[in-house]
Amino acid sequence: MGDPKKIKKKYETPRHPFEGERIKAENQIVGAYGLKNKRELWKAESELRKYRTNARDIQASLRLGDARAVEQIKSMIGRLSRYGILSENATTDDILALNIQSFLERRLQTLVMRKGLARTPGMARQLIVHGHISIGDRKVTIPGYKVLKMEEESVSYAPNSPLANELHPMRIVGEKREGQAGPSVDKKEES
Repeated sequence: MGDPKKIKKKYETPRHPFEGERIKAENQIVGAYGLKNKRELWKAESELRKYRTNARDIQASLRLGDARAVEQIKSMIGRLSRYGILSENATTDDILALNIQSFLERRLQTLVMRKGLARTPGMARQLIVHGHISIGDRKVTIPGYKVLKMEEESVSYAPNSPLANELHPMRIVGEKREGQAGPSVDKKEES
């Protein structure tokens, strides 16, 4: 049974650890999303695998006419739609069509970068870990935190952070200040 105090792993490692193509693909994803290590990627892959396995099981139950399977699929789609991964009128086929990027896009680290609060994924991770980012009134220091769809609008700089001041030199959001050298944020996004 195991020691109840021991924390179980929340991910599975690859079965064949030295496949060149898989390693290249993982390195591209780790670099694009600014993940700390491949363990964070494997956690997201395990979560995706769990949803897809459950969807296949529920789909088989639906074919057999199980009444509880309809409730289970609605619950699963509701959960994924709260996170903004799927729409509310999705089907089991949509769950089976999910990919790893759809889960990584919902991480706080990725949303901070996409909202323009940080220039790079690494900068976004550092801002989060150092306590400069908040969701609503609550400071969040976990880069892998999955942001709910309704919380997405309230992601901003923490009120007690020095970056909350619009004149802070590291801040990139906002209009170009008078006397400031360099291109504005809008010009950077176009190129």
